[in-house]
Amino acid sequence: MQVSALNSQDQPMSIAVMGAGAVGCYFGALLARAGNHVTLIGRESHMQAIAAQGLHLQTASEDSFIPMHTSTHASAVAGADVVLLCVKSTDTEASAEQIKPHLTTGAVVLCLQNGVDNDERARSVLGERNPAAAVAVYVATGMEAPGHVRHFGRGELVIAPNPKADEIVKTFGAAGIATTVSPDVRAELWQKLIINCSYNALSALTQQPYGWLVAQAGVNSVIADIVAECKSVAAADGLVLGASVDAAVQAIAQTMPGQLSSTARDVARGKPSEIDHLNGYVVRRGQALGIATPANRLLQVLVNLVQSPKS
Repeated sequence: MQVSALNSQDQPMSIAVMGAGAVGCYFGALLARAGNHVTLIGRESHMQAIAAQGLHLQTASEDSFIPMHTSTHASAVAGADVVLLCVKSTDTEASAEQIKPHLTTGAVVLCLQNGVDNDERARSVLGERNPAAAVAVYVATGMEAPGHVRHFGRGELVIAPNPKADEIVKTFGAAGIATTVSPDVRAELWQKLIINCSYNALSALTQQPYGWLVAQAGVNSVIADIVAECKSVAAADGLVLGASVDAAVQAIAQTMPGQLSSTARDVARGKPSEIDHLNGYVVRRGQALGIATPANRLLQVLVNLVQSPKS
């Protein structure tokens, strides 16, 4: 018998996950198990598997199946208090357009995505009727098979202030998701962007995990060049990033040595990656601000070459 994490004085939250891949399925599963009404919206193959047997959640300490509501249509966001936008950064505007007609007035859209400008892009579509809030996501997950998500490590969220922030922190915390509100979430997003820029493309091009990368001759010097470029662009863009960024970059390879990047998984599966919103974003902002970014440009070009259709 499933035990709800809600007590008699709490009200369950209605949550929709738009783009229910590894990140959305993982957080959605924890929220549903805590007694909230969660609807996953994603690809048909995943949704069919989940509808048939529940979401297969595999972590270091459990291997379970969690019953979930599923849909393949954006209209399933109707009635949700909070929407977790978990689509690829390349699909932000299109997905915002799809959900916009169905959102309840005042529903908050949390952008659990890579990159630093997804909330701005979502707001350009949604307007003021439905606040879009940036979220820095620190979790390692992957889809092992249709309807089967595996958790490799961490699971914290840092969210921008929004009208439902207090309720979100309480509800997510009760589900075991450490969630904090930060008025400086942009700096958090930039720190995560720098981590992604440092590892994602290199992992994709070699199809190797983080620990292997940093053990190879010259790689740490390349990562230092990438970080330096990112810091210069961030500073020119008005962001003050502390020394903790360097420690955070180094810590990833130490704490998740066996982890492949999401870009590596996309390349291996022949799917479009988010490289243009990672290293590519740094390149574009660098161009706009007069900052040279040759290391980031090279990685962006190489990953795009690997992804290009072969004649």
